[in-house]
Amino acid sequence: MTDILAAPATGAARGDAPAPASPATQTQTQTQIPAPAPVSPAAPESPKSPEILEAREAPESPETSRPARLAGLARLGRRVRLGPLARRAPAVVLLAATWEVLPRTGAVDPVFVPPLSEVLRAWYDLLLGGQLLEHFQASLVRSLTGFGLAVVLAVPLGLAIGWYRPVADFLSPVLEIFRNTSAVALLPVFILILGLGEPSKIVFVFYACSWPVLLNTVSGVRTVEPLLVKSARSLGLGPLSLFRKVILPAAVPTIFTGIRLAGASSILVLLFAEMVGAKAGLGYLVQDAQFSFRIPDMYAGIITISALGLLFNLLLLAVERRFSTWRTT
Repeated sequence: MTDILAAPATGAARGDAPAPASPATQTQTQTQIPAPAPVSPAAPESPKSPEILEAREAPESPETSRPARLAGLARLGRRVRLGPLARRAPAVVLLAATWEVLPRTGAVDPVFVPPLSEVLRAWYDLLLGGQLLEHFQASLVRSLTGFGLAVVLAVPLGLAIGWYRPVADFLSPVLEIFRNTSAVALLPVFILILGLGEPSKIVFVFYACSWPVLLNTVSGVRTVEPLLVKSARSLGLGPLSLFRKVILPAAVPTIFTGIRLAGASSILVLLFAEMVGAKAGLGYLVQDAQFSFRIPDMYAGIITISALGLLFNLLLLAVERRFSTWRTT
């Protein structure tokens, strides 16, 4: 019996193969140490594997995506620039179509309101003949001269009135008298004093343009935010630095509002002066065409006046953006 019990140990000591374990022992061993799943090294990768999908969805490199981004920004810029034009164009097209259709259908008398195509043909004939350019140049010189003098003189005077109380107290009575006097009412006075030549027309435009510039400049200086002034003074700014760095930049939008109003007035009031005693100018062209019953030429002059006012306003808007680059949108 002792030999039989010691036989397995003796066999193990000799290096013989151990006896097979029971099923319960095998189950316990497999539970404690799980066997790794066999992986075939030669197995091909599936075409729908997550690695391939991630590679397909990976973003482009900066070198590759930069041209695409620049092209997208360029398209966006074109849409932004063309957006307002595309929104405003239908109204202009509708007006032109109405002007063309109504006279041709008899809704209005074509003798007094000719179709737009006839007006444009008359405008083209005046341009080829040189008459339109002559009248346009005469009106432009008078308007720009009077308008320029008004801006040069009225802006400094408005800044002085708005910033210095003694100057405002001294000039306010005189300003209140003249600002309520119509420029058209004073046109005969200018003609009597200065004659029918160019000086009377330039001074007339200068007088009419001075008031919008002057009053808006005074308002712009006086309506500066008081908190800005107090903050600047607390930082130690003197009167000159305060005016140059705070008051003047803050008043620029209001000043340019007056300048734009004066630009429109310079075209409108000039027509009155040119209808009285001028031999050239858009106002003279309109009145002469009306007296001669050249109705298409009359409307051609009116369209030219409107175009001149529009171009003047766009130019002033560009100048305002140039001097207001500090403003945030």
